[in-house]
Amino acid sequence: MRARSQAANCSTSTRYARRVPSESAGLESLDGDGPLALRNRALVELVYSAGLRSAEAVGLDLQDVDFEQELVHVRGKGGKERTVPLGEEAAFRLTRYLREGRPELACDAENAVFISARGRRLDTSALRRLVPNPHKLRHAFATHLLEGGADLRVIQELLGHSSLSTTQIYSHVDGKRLRRVYDRAHPRS
Repeated sequence: MRARSQAANCSTSTRYARRVPSESAGLESLDGDGPLALRNRALVELVYSAGLRSAEAVGLDLQDVDFEQELVHVRGKGGKERTVPLGEEAAFRLTRYLREGRPELACDAENAVFISARGRRLDTSALRRLVPNPHKLRHAFATHLLEGGADLRVIQELLGHSSLSTTQIYSHVDGKRLRRVYDRAHPRS
């Protein structure tokens, strides 16, 4: 993507080329040095590493990201707020986007972290163009935590679920892991 002036970015008549990776493509397909590529990689990485819903990610404001404490303050469903850790790779990608990409996209005084090519807050459809089913990233987040030994209650808090039964939907347990936990935890296994 070629560099554009800030005034050109604010124009509503300009068309922008979009690179849409297939659902099976890895995060490497989001690599690039242009402002949109930096934004896209940061967005997908943050959604996965923090387990965010699409609307939560695009709803983030600049003050919601605390790089010093490595935390993200999230406004979830029903106005519930939670704080989630900012993963190392997500922090790297987000820092790079905010430093190198976002200034080329931002118009006026937009406070949103993720900005469209026209300088406005990104909407969830942009994420769906990058990842056809972004909820799978949230599911992968929960599954990887569970497989890594995280407690279901911790995952519930990170996902912002009010009910543990909602979190259990994400926790399909494979037979091998089930056996390992059983063998380690039960006295007569």
